[in-house]
Amino acid sequence: MMLVDDLSFGSVTLDGVTYSKDVVIDHGVIFRRNKTESKKYALGFGHTPLSPDENIPWNCGCLIIGTGHSSALPVMDEVFDLARLKGVKLMTMSTPEAISHINDQDTNLILHLTC
Repeated sequence: MMLVDDLSFGSVTLDGVTYSKDVVIDHGVIFRRNKTESKKYALGFGHTPLSPDENIPWNCGCLIIGTGHSSALPVMDEVFDLARLKGVKLMTMSTPEAISHINDQDTNLILHLTC
C-alpha cells in the first residue's frame, strides 16, 4: 500500500520520497514521466501534452491521468484511442482527485504535478 505523505503544486511525496517532476506509477513502481517524445506537439497545444509517443503503462485495467491541479494537461485524442484498442479504462481528472486512486486495484497513474 502506497502512502501519500503530501501533495502540493509542483510536488508529491509518496512513501517518504518527494518528487518534483511528473511521475508514472506502474503497479506500485514510481518513475519520472519522460515527456521528451511529446514535446514536439507542444506548439499545437500551448503545453506539452500527454501523447501516445510516451511510455504509457498500459498493463492495467484502468489508467488514471492526473492532469494537474487545475486540470490543464492536454491529453491527445490518440491516447484515448489507444486505450480503447487495448481495452484499458482511461480516466482523466485533476491530480488531487487522481491521487485518491493511488491504491486502487489494477490501476496505473500518470500524475502531472503543476498547472
